[in-house]
Amino acid sequence: MKKIFLVLLLLVCIFSPLYAGQSTIVDIDGNACMGDDKSRKQTEQAAMADAKRNAAERAMTYLKSETQVKDFAVEKDLVNAYAQATVKVIQELEKAWFKDAAAGDCYKIKIKAEVVPDEKTMQKAAQAKEFADDPAAPLKVRIWTDKREYKQGEKVKIYLKGNKPFHARVLYRDVKGGTVQLLPNPYRRDAYFNGGTVYEIPSGNDRFDLEVSSPFGEENIVVYGSTAELGSIETRAEGSVYRVTTRTQDMGVKVRGITITGKQGKATTAEFYEETQSIRTSR
Repeated sequence: MKKIFLVLLLLVCIFSPLYAGQSTIVDIDGNACMGDDKSRKQTEQAAMADAKRNAAERAMTYLKSETQVKDFAVEKDLVNAYAQATVKVIQELEKAWFKDAAAGDCYKIKIKAEVVPDEKTMQKAAQAKEFADDPAAPLKVRIWTDKREYKQGEKVKIYLKGNKPFHARVLYRDVKGGTVQLLPNPYRRDAYFNGGTVYEIPSGNDRFDLEVSSPFGEENIVVYGSTAELGSIETRAEGSVYRVTTRTQDMGVKVRGITITGKQGKATTAEFYEETQSIRTSR
C-alpha cells in the first residue's frame, strides 16, 4: 500500500475547530430603474442592493420552510441569526441594461451570494444538545481526529459526520502551505455522504496513511460541505491523493461556486458549511 507521510503539528494544542461556519448560498436577481433621481452608476448600485436584500429574504424563507427544529428556543435563535445575517457576493453571474415600457432604462443583475447568519446567535443555537445531529437543523459537518496529540511515527485518523446528507471535500494543509485533497481521491471518488453516519479517513479504498514525520509545524484539516455539489478547484493526481493547485486565498470562493439548479427561473438555495480542525504532535 502506498503511503503519504503528512506532518501534523500545532504550536498550540487545540482540539476544538479553529473555524466553523454555517451559511446559505443562493443564486438570485436584483433590479433597478433610472427614473429622474438616479444615474446609471446609482442604478447599478441599487440593483446590487436589491439583489442582496432578495438573497437575505430568500435565505430566511428557506430557513423557515426547510428547518423544523423541535426546540422552540433553538428555532427562535436560528431565525434571529438570519435576521442579522451578512450578505457576501461570491460571483456576478449576469448583468445587463434593458428597456422597460413603463419605467424606461433599467438594470438587472444576477448574483451568487452567501448569506452568513450572525455568529454569536448561531453559537447560542448550537449549544442545544439536539442541534448537532438534528437533520431538520441547518447543515452541520463535524470533523475530528482520534486524539489530541501525536508522537512522530504515529498515524492520524480523521472522522467526518453530517447531520443530513451532504457533498464534501476534505483537504489537508501542510506546514509549507501546500494542500492535498484527501477526499475524494483517485481510489475513493465518492463526494456524497449520508447524514448521521461517521466516515473514517483513511479507510476503505484509500491507499494512504497519515503518518507523523518531520519537518514539524502548524497544519490544518479542512472540510467544505454543502447540500448541493461544491464548486470545482484545480487539482492533479499525486499518488493516492490529489495535489491542490488552486491558490489558498482563492479556495473559499471556488468551493462556494455551487451549481444550483432552479425550477422555472426561481431563486434556488443550498446550505453550506466550513470547518477547520487542527492537531498537535511532538517528537
